[in-house]
Order: sequence, then C-alpha cells, then structure tokens
Amino acid sequence: MDVAELRVLLSPEGLRLLDEVGPIEATADVVRIVSRLRAAGHSGDLVAAVLGQARLRAKARAKFGDFAGRMLFTPDGLEQATRLSVASLHAGRFAGAGIDVVADLGCGIGADALAMAALDLGVLAVERDEATAAIASFNLAPFEAARVELGDATTTDLTGVGGVWLDPARRSGGRRLDNPADWSPALDWAFALAETLPTGIKLGPGLDRSLLPADGNAPWEAQWVSVDGEVVELAVWSGVLARPGVGRAALVLRSGSAAELTAAHDSEDAEVGALGEYLLEPDGAVIRARLIGDLARRLPGDGGRMLDPTIAWITSDSPPETPFGAGFRVRERFPLDVKRLKKELAARGIGALEIKKRGVDVDPAEFRARLALKGDATATLVLTRVAGARVALLAERL
Repeated sequence: MDVAELRVLLSPEGLRLLDEVGPIEATADVVRIVSRLRAAGHSGDLVAAVLGQARLRAKARAKFGDFAGRMLFTPDGLEQATRLSVASLHAGRFAGAGIDVVADLGCGIGADALAMAALDLGVLAVERDEATAAIASFNLAPFEAARVELGDATTTDLTGVGGVWLDPARRSGGRRLDNPADWSPALDWAFALAETLPTGIKLGPGLDRSLLPADGNAPWEAQWVSVDGEVVELAVWSGVLARPGVGRAALVLRSGSAAELTAAHDSEDAEVGALGEYLLEPDGAVIRARLIGDLARRLPGDGGRMLDPTIAWITSDSPPETPFGAGFRVRERFPLDVKRLKKELAARGIGALEIKKRGVDVDPAEFRARLALKGDATATLVLTRVAGARVALLAERL
C-alpha cells in the first residue's frame, strides 16, 4: 500500500465507506459490490482502496478476531503480524517483569504494541515505512500511552524505556533474506541490544540454532510457540524477561488452552525401543525446542521410547495422553510397499487416508494416488522407519 492509496482510505468518506461495506470474504461477488459502489458515485481509487482493505479485514479475523473490524492492514503487515493470542502473551511477559515502558522497534501494523497498550503499558512504536507507520498510528489511536514514530530501530532514542520488543524485517522487495546480517535490524545488532536492555526478539521458528546466543552478560531463553498445530514463531528473551532456569521452552496453544514444556537445555533423547501399541507425534514446538526426550519420559505408564534415533516419533504401551502431541493407536504394520498396501487398504475398504511421513523420501500426494483408494472407512498411514527399516503403520487417531 502506498501513501496516496492510504490518504484516500483515511479520508472521512473512505473510513465511512469501509465500515459500511464491512469485511469482504474471498468468496464474495466483488464485481457486484464494485458496480454498486461506482453507481453510488464513489471514485475508482476510493472503491479499490476500500475493497482491498475490506478483504484484508476479513482475512485478519483469523489472527485478530473481532478486533480486525476496527483495524487497518497492509498485505505484508498482516502476513507478518503476531496473532493477538500470542501478542497478549508477549505483553504479559513485559508486564509480569515490572516493565512500564516498552519500545516496539519495527512495529509493523502495531499488533504487539496493541496488546501491550491494552495492558496499560507505555509503548514507543517505531516503524521506518511511512504508510505502515500511519496504519500503526490508526490502530493504536485508542491508547493514549502509545505513540508511533517514523524512524529507524537502530537510531531510536531509548531513554526512559524499560524493555524492548524487536521483530526484525526478514524480507525485502518481496523476497526472503536468508542472511541475518541483511535483516533490519541485523540479528547481531538485536542480540547486542538484548545484552543491555531486557528484550524480546521475534524470529522465524526455523532459525538455524547455531545462531542462538550463548550465555553472556544476560540470561537467555528461547521459546518456540505453536498455535493449533502450526509453529508460528521463536521468541528469544533476555534479562528479566528470561525465566530463571529456562533455556528452552515449547509453548503449545490449542483451542484456547495453553501448555508449556520447559528445560534448562536441549533434552537428551529417550532410548530407542520396540514399536508399541501407540504412537505420539510431538508438536512442532517440542521438536524445534529439542525437548522430545523430556516429553517421552513424561508420558503415562512407563513413559515412551523413540522409534528411531533420528526420527521424532515416540511409541508407548499406554495411551499417550498429553497436550504436546497427537496420539495414534497402531492397528497394523506393513512393509513400505505400494502394491502390498494397495491390496491391504482395499481389503479394509479404506477410501479416506491421512498420510504422515517422517524419515522416508515419499511424496504423500503421489503415494496416495498410486494406492487407488476406494471405500467408506478412514485411517491414518504413518510412513517412517523402525530400527532402520522402512515401514507403513496403519493407525487411527486418538
């Protein structure tokens, strides 16, 4: 979104029309809506700006719920924005640490700043893009203690600030920047700042773990967060924002509930053992945090064991009741052979098949097509290795 389009949208007529139109879902008859608005005398530029924003508001519901209906967005800003459920946890950590004023450096559309301001924290939100800064100002307007500055994170005056939130820009010109030195601000700069002020840094969950800071002048905590099964971020915390004794954490948010697995360091893997009656697929946050071994040892009964030393599947003899993964009951074990599986699945009338693969080079979509499924029954097929052997495990979700 450029500044000219934003001016049109922020005009009294633009905001009134946006509220009148409401969120527009992807399936809406846009041609009909455009024709109606143009017939009412609205300019083409205004109609385009309003419809674009109305579509973004509809898409934003997944991250912001009802709040999306009073916010403005850019396409990139919405894609990169923190979900409100996660942003509220970020804000709660600052408030719980007794920090009164937070600098949100690279605030984007203001998602995290919004959550902080909602907890009555003072917020200095800094954004270098003019149009995005204006949108952040609009979104934060209801909060007197929040102000937005157009500027560079690396040159911002942090006098009076008690803590910092950073979300380095990892894209430029529509492409992803692989080198952390090219991020804005650079990762090394962010870590250096975190040595001097309590800081939270939002990073991609797939960050090369060798880039994580070692113990220095400040304690560090690395927390991977998943929402409804999707790992959405890695947050690195320093100073009083890092919890004592917690170097690794996996926070799992699902259906409004939260569960967390923590440890001082990466956990040792559980022992490898025989395939049991049950399987557990650890949540992606647990895998990223390398806490699989701790999870296995915490399972009911005698705990769990690994199917293979290099694969993140846990097996057990008791139902793996835990919020930190998806459980399955193993019905049968077969060699990973298409012809054999096609015959076995046909004999059982399985026509709907969830395929999960780990540790084997298989394209699930192509594999499913070769099985020529028919029938009304449903099942899960786990393609993996057990003690080095390629196997197919017919299972059902718990």
